[in-house]
Amino acid sequence: MADAHYQLTLQDETQTAVLATKLAQACAGGGVIYLQGGLGAGKTTFSRSLLQALGHQGNVKSPTYTLVEPYQLPSLDAYHFDLYRLHDPEELEFMGVRDYFAAGNLCLVEWPERGAPLLPVPDLTLQLEVADAQSRIARLTATTAKGQQMLSAVQGTAPC
Repeated sequence: MADAHYQLTLQDETQTAVLATKLAQACAGGGVIYLQGGLGAGKTTFSRSLLQALGHQGNVKSPTYTLVEPYQLPSLDAYHFDLYRLHDPEELEFMGVRDYFAAGNLCLVEWPERGAPLLPVPDLTLQLEVADAQSRIARLTATTAKGQQMLSAVQGTAPC
């Protein structure tokens, strides 16, 4: 399968939440989503919106210091990783990273390049780039059949 791509401009946090809500509809069976972009690009904001769209009640905090935050959602278990402070990918082995990526779980991974080569291939990669103070450019790339389903769920979301 060739990688499929989609790009759109998110004018504000509300449009980010709309994108996350549409994607949530395709995440019921789990999957792996890489979130890429610089500091302040909106990765955690997107994750918060996605987890809330999947039924999480309460705060969604950045797992910057814990590396992973677990969420028991009504239909699946989700894990939000932030590998920004990861010093060595081998640290992931010590925390049993493979267990988190079990079939049926949803894993959102910020800064995935820091966990290479121990992380699985993502179903979908979301690259966020700051366009200005409010807006972001979102580039989505599907690398698996499941990722293609996710991408199909969001296409038509205010493309640029």
